[in-house]
Amino acid sequence: MYSKYVFYGMLMIVLTACGGKAPAPVSKPPKTASASVEIQLTETQVKAIGLQTGGVEERNLRTTLKVNGRLVLPPQNQAQVSSLVSGIVKSIPVREGDLVTPGQVLATLQNNEVVQWQEDYLANSSQLRYLEAEYARQKSLRQDSINAEKTFQQVENELGVARARQSGIHTKLQGVGIRVEDLKPGSIRSEIGIVAPIGGYIHHVNVTMGKYMDANTALFDIVDNRALHLDLTVFEKDVHKLEVGQKVLFTDANDPLHDHIAIVYSLDKAFQDNQQAIIAHARIAERTETLLPGMYVEARIQIDRSHAAALPDEAIVSNGDDHFIYLEKGPRRYRQMAVRVGAKDLGYTEVIPLEDLPRDARIVTKGAYYLLSEATKGSGEE
Repeated sequence: MYSKYVFYGMLMIVLTACGGKAPAPVSKPPKTASASVEIQLTETQVKAIGLQTGGVEERNLRTTLKVNGRLVLPPQNQAQVSSLVSGIVKSIPVREGDLVTPGQVLATLQNNEVVQWQEDYLANSSQLRYLEAEYARQKSLRQDSINAEKTFQQVENELGVARARQSGIHTKLQGVGIRVEDLKPGSIRSEIGIVAPIGGYIHHVNVTMGKYMDANTALFDIVDNRALHLDLTVFEKDVHKLEVGQKVLFTDANDPLHDHIAIVYSLDKAFQDNQQAIIAHARIAERTETLLPGMYVEARIQIDRSHAAALPDEAIVSNGDDHFIYLEKGPRRYRQMAVRVGAKDLGYTEVIPLEDLPRDARIVTKGAYYLLSEATKGSGEE
């Protein structure tokens, strides 16, 4: 460019010295942001930069309420598993992280006390059958005034005591997982199973083989992450903007570029202790193993229905005051398009194309800076 101007300058001096008329200076073409530039890449270049494309999304960028919160589980979806009786641990068929179903055996304990319960149940069952037959006989005799009232009442009392005892032993056996319907003299056992009260994942295993465990000691922790939801802290000045049914976009620290979706389903009716804020509860619309109870999140509650065309921040590149995106025109061929940018939120930016953009346009969402570099090669001197 500089050599071109030197040439024109020398030419003007020569012509002037010869009495000639100098030509009109050649003006530099104005640089326009919308100038059409196309870049053709090779397959190797595409793979090297990890180029990716995507469509323009309709997103709510302007009217969201930024809040913080964390992921929590309701009490009915987490459990500490313990035993009603003490015993020695004989087996542990599960490990931390295993998915279990309700009623699945988590461990077995040996306890000789349950042997006595089973013996008592069988003995009482036999006594109960005898008393029921005796009660029927004494009742028939009493109706015919053959036996004394006291004899009938005594049998009736013994039958009531036997029934109450049977019910109590039945409850004890049921509590340790022994089915009385299957109980026979030859099936008495000393081992009992500790079963899962809910389905979910084993969070902690607090037992070891051969260890003596006291009754009511927590043996396992289970969490059911299917009921995971958001507790979002909303301060007093913003409470009036909330309503049930609003959409929430949130990210967690492990994956800040991936938006998760939730829906507000409940709002607290009182402020939290020591702060003028309420908790907005939001149900997560997707299921993923990357979200765990206790995680802190950053969220945007959409408080109205206005939307804007948006692209990921990485899809928009700048050269001075000009902003560009790259439209896929064919295999590994991309055209530079000038755009204006608007609101930014959660890793997305509003884009306003300066020319018509096809409805099904594929835009470069990863690798746009490389395309800008290719498009501006050789323009550094200018």
